[in-house]
Amino acid sequence: MTLTKPIYLDNAATSHPKPEAVYLAVMEALRAGGSPGRGSHRSAMAAEHLVFETREALAELFNAASSDRFIFTHNATTAINQALFGLLRPGDRVVTTTVEHNAVTRPLRELQERGVAIVKVAADPVTGIVKSSALQEACLCQPTRLLLVNHCSNVFGSIQPIEGLGRWCHDHGILFMLDGAQSAGSVPIDFQALNIDLFAAPGHKGLLGPQGTGFLYVNEGIELVPLIYGGTGANSHSDRQPQIFPECLESGTLNLPGLAGLSAALQFLQQTGIEQLRTRELELIEKICTGLKNIESVKLYGSDDVMLRAGAISFNLTNYDPAEVGFILDQQEQISARVGLHCAPDAHRTIGTYPTGTVRVSPGYFTTEAEIDHFLQTIEKLNDKKLKS
Repeated sequence: MTLTKPIYLDNAATSHPKPEAVYLAVMEALRAGGSPGRGSHRSAMAAEHLVFETREALAELFNAASSDRFIFTHNATTAINQALFGLLRPGDRVVTTTVEHNAVTRPLRELQERGVAIVKVAADPVTGIVKSSALQEACLCQPTRLLLVNHCSNVFGSIQPIEGLGRWCHDHGILFMLDGAQSAGSVPIDFQALNIDLFAAPGHKGLLGPQGTGFLYVNEGIELVPLIYGGTGANSHSDRQPQIFPECLESGTLNLPGLAGLSAALQFLQQTGIEQLRTRELELIEKICTGLKNIESVKLYGSDDVMLRAGAISFNLTNYDPAEVGFILDQQEQISARVGLHCAPDAHRTIGTYPTGTVRVSPGYFTTEAEIDHFLQTIEKLNDKKLKS
């Protein structure tokens, strides 16, 4: 089989390609000019309307009670930092897991040094899944301010069983936060049904938008200290930060071209349907996992149940360093994969792949079966080569 274009299997880092409408929307916004909240002329008002419509689209996609509780950020990392540093104070206690991304573990480490207690609940070393009962037990040991869970691992794709956790947290006076970096746009998420208090996600992964976009959802009744202070386009007469959402947490000019692209991506998601995207993702995950399991020297990580997986799939090939496999895939076959620790060293310690890490492949909605076949054939060839040597 001969493929004439590179194969992109790194959608867990950023989705590619995007829907064509995303590229067009970015270009149109760049050409239109205007900044939201910075003037009353027609281009500024058009920009304001675009931002409003994007918030509305997010609220509809995630079934949020109010669109003005969505705070736009440059990425999920900024959103997570805004949530954690805006909420937590010395003496507070946070329960989290051993499969978190550095976007969570590093802010928590800094907060720990400032007097916030951090408790990490271990995930299963085979599946990467954390039992809800273990999280609940850890929360009840001492008064807990926040339960923070990575919805889906960026290393081995395991989806955490979060159903019921939000309601349980509310019953016990604990706030519930979800890191949706790998699940937003890929897995159906209902904020009201899941009783989510805080939710952070990027726009450029499963949501299919441009890089430089992301958001933080803050449920009604939760107030955060701003991470950044400055111009918001509102209350310009005062030197104090506005108190109303979303302006209170959105200082500085928003990435309008990025949000235009995100808006177009959200339209695509709504028209296509998250369930259809999830069905397609599961087909590709099953094809990759089944193919890798049939290769003698492959060690595949994560749950055997594809229904408990999202798009990140990690594996290693006996007698190969992950970096060597990634180099061969890229240089010889034009296959884009990611290797190493994937900014999640605790997750690799959990499954026993620290410090070398794994090879990670992550298909997207536009990945084809032919591309997956070529990838699997390449891994098979590498396996055969080592067996003969």
